[in-house]
Amino acid sequence: MPCLDTAQKNKNNNSQLPKDKTSQKYLQLLLKRLTDIAIAIVALFLLAPFMLLIPLAIRLGSKGPAIFRQKRIGKNGEIFEIFKYRTMLIDTPDLPTGEMLQVADAYITPVGKILRKTSLDELPQLFNVLKGNMSISGPRPALWNQVELTAKRLKLKILEFPPGITGWAQINGRDDLPDDKKIELDKWYCDNWNYFLDWKIIAFTFITVINKRGAN
Repeated sequence: MPCLDTAQKNKNNNSQLPKDKTSQKYLQLLLKRLTDIAIAIVALFLLAPFMLLIPLAIRLGSKGPAIFRQKRIGKNGEIFEIFKYRTMLIDTPDLPTGEMLQVADAYITPVGKILRKTSLDELPQLFNVLKGNMSISGPRPALWNQVELTAKRLKLKILEFPPGITGWAQINGRDDLPDDKKIELDKWYCDNWNYFLDWKIIAFTFITVINKRGAN
């Protein structure tokens, strides 16, 4: 019965492939999480002096708290609270990025403008990473009230990945990109993700920030 034996072996091999791929992806995601924690801890240690001085500058520059908290859509559509350094006045409306860019000059503070250009306003999200709400690299989280955008992301399974401080869309245009283009880039990231892609994104993020490309 050599033919039947061969067919059975092929069947067993084929059934094993998805399990192997699933196991490999699980290990990579575990490594991603451990790397996130390690990077967050090291970054918080090295940037501690800046993270103490920035809140002081914010408080001296305008009225209100130094830390800005906002509801965002996280992994699997769960809502979490994101942390950022406050870059705008305390009475600023909660608008999506595209709409906010049209009125930003009326609300952004002088210190906030510098923080945004250098992306230093994102540093408190390292605490989100430690909490498990976010990753260093991944699709940027949408606002809690961006219902249409969230529905598209759910349909494309983008929300199966944890949101990131930086991401594939951010190194390919940042705020210059329309939402549909960001979705396209986020989808590509999720479909092609691997552990080393995250390191590529992190490296290019530094280049993008230094060049101040697409930041508003």
